[in-house]
Amino acid sequence: MRVGIGFDSHNMVPGRKLVLGGVEIPFELGLEGHSDADVLIHAIIDALFGAAGLGTIGDHFPDTDETYRGIASTKLLAQTMSRIREAELEPVNVDSVIVAERPRLAPHVSAMRSTIAEIMRIPESRVSVKATTTEGKDATGRGEAIAAHAVVLLSENG
Repeated sequence: MRVGIGFDSHNMVPGRKLVLGGVEIPFELGLEGHSDADVLIHAIIDALFGAAGLGTIGDHFPDTDETYRGIASTKLLAQTMSRIREAELEPVNVDSVIVAERPRLAPHVSAMRSTIAEIMRIPESRVSVKATTTEGKDATGRGEAIAAHAVVLLSENG
């Protein structure tokens, strides 16, 4: 078994869609970034690469590469899963936390879990997505940013 941890954070800005866990969430602000800036998917990708000993999301999908400008992070997760399986590893489960003061994320958690499970090809019961706030502390608490943490367990094939 191998465990990996991932983290990502992006600033909130006007004029961008808010995408978390592959789900577009209606809100007046979105996340600033080279891709769609989906912090939850990015944290999961970093956890996967970490558990596999394959580096970081930046190593595989650098923000200096125009190929990835505006790309849906779900596509990056699918590419990541191909690399994980090429390394003869399989995901066991994902546990994650989104840190955001607003918008309210609870109504969207089920869709996020379903999307992530489908891309990773694991049962939805093995994908945990939680949302919390920092109660006004730091950039996430002031509504200036959204962050995500993820832990992934991988098993070795054979």
